[in-house]
Amino acid sequence: MVISRPANPILVAFQVPTPKNRPKNVTGPDLSNMTEHPRLRIAYLCDLDPTESWTYSGGNARILNAVQKHVGDVDIVDRDWGVLEFLRQGLHRSPDAINIRARWRLHILLSRIISRVVTRALARKRYDVLFCSYSFHSMASLRLPYPIVTAFTSDATPTTYKKSAVGATFGSFLFFSRLFDAYVQKSERKVFLATDLNIWPSEWQKDQADRYFNLTDSQSLVVPWGANIEAPARPTDPVVMSDAAPVRLLLVGRDWIAKGGPLAVAVLENLKARGVEATLTVVGSTPPPAQVTAEMTIYPSLDKSIPSEFETFQTLYKDSHFMVMPSYEAYGFAFCEASAYGLPSLCMRAGGVPIRDGINGHALPEGATAKDFVDQILYYRDHPAAYQDLRKSSRQLFESELNWDAWGQRVSDLIRQQLDQRKRA
Repeated sequence: MVISRPANPILVAFQVPTPKNRPKNVTGPDLSNMTEHPRLRIAYLCDLDPTESWTYSGGNARILNAVQKHVGDVDIVDRDWGVLEFLRQGLHRSPDAINIRARWRLHILLSRIISRVVTRALARKRYDVLFCSYSFHSMASLRLPYPIVTAFTSDATPTTYKKSAVGATFGSFLFFSRLFDAYVQKSERKVFLATDLNIWPSEWQKDQADRYFNLTDSQSLVVPWGANIEAPARPTDPVVMSDAAPVRLLLVGRDWIAKGGPLAVAVLENLKARGVEATLTVVGSTPPPAQVTAEMTIYPSLDKSIPSEFETFQTLYKDSHFMVMPSYEAYGFAFCEASAYGLPSLCMRAGGVPIRDGINGHALPEGATAKDFVDQILYYRDHPAAYQDLRKSSRQLFESELNWDAWGQRVSDLIRQQLDQRKRA
């Protein structure tokens, strides 16, 4: 897992080079039958630089690349605030805890001024699509200079996050932020109702958005996101579970609490108490010393740009028996990565985790105990054929849905359908 130190965002407005269509690849989705379409002209909008791999946990860069590859030629719209740019720059120099929470709220409050920058950028060139990722506030108060298809994607919105079990787990950092909740929800509803395609990665987020913003099925759709890695080769050597070897568990994430670290340790301890030899490897975070046991291996970070560390990263995914991550998060790219390696995941049904029961793992009900997780693990240890089927279907789900080529192709179809409907109208 790459844990990089974010640099100060740089203002960019450039065109991403057009890639060649990828040939058929046995390690990923088959693109050989991809229909040729004229490439569309796309304005890409986000409040953080999508060319920086650290923004939005890497999802922003993956979305940008998929749109460029499958939909058309992308121009990244400047993110400056016009006459208020000094204010944005000041926020970026503030502590992260303040910047993250205050930046988007101020953006909404000042959107009538800030949105003029986007309007001017769109007016310089005739675009087919305005595509916005994550930052709905970038579209607040926006006046389009001409008819254009609008699309938005995010794994959560401020309201759906805050009113869910995921948001409740972390609470509010700024107590007075609750005073803005009604105004924020009203702003979200206005933006999403005016957007042609709200493309969510999970049914959970669609259900939440439809509930709070009164969206229709034609403008609120589900297309799963992919993994934050290139497709690895299909597994060739089966990973076997048996009484003769320890159960190898894996947890990957930077936030020990948010990823469910304490419960993962409890699962390890419960296995030991039931006489089952087991290990837990943690990548990306450092647990409190009191929670570390002799059966745990800790990698505070693994940089995938360093060959030796990337090899370790791959080996852990290939050789573990289960990703055990009872996390509270809106999506979870690590689950897609696990599926890419044929590694089943065990988590809780909280947020929009991309886990389908019996296909690429199991999402246990909220409130599940360590014993519940252990019961699931021991079932597969006692049924080795079922475990092998689970590993195979995990990889198959990655190849069919949990990859960015599949996402890009589906999004391309949705956008072109929207354009065709407009032409017919």
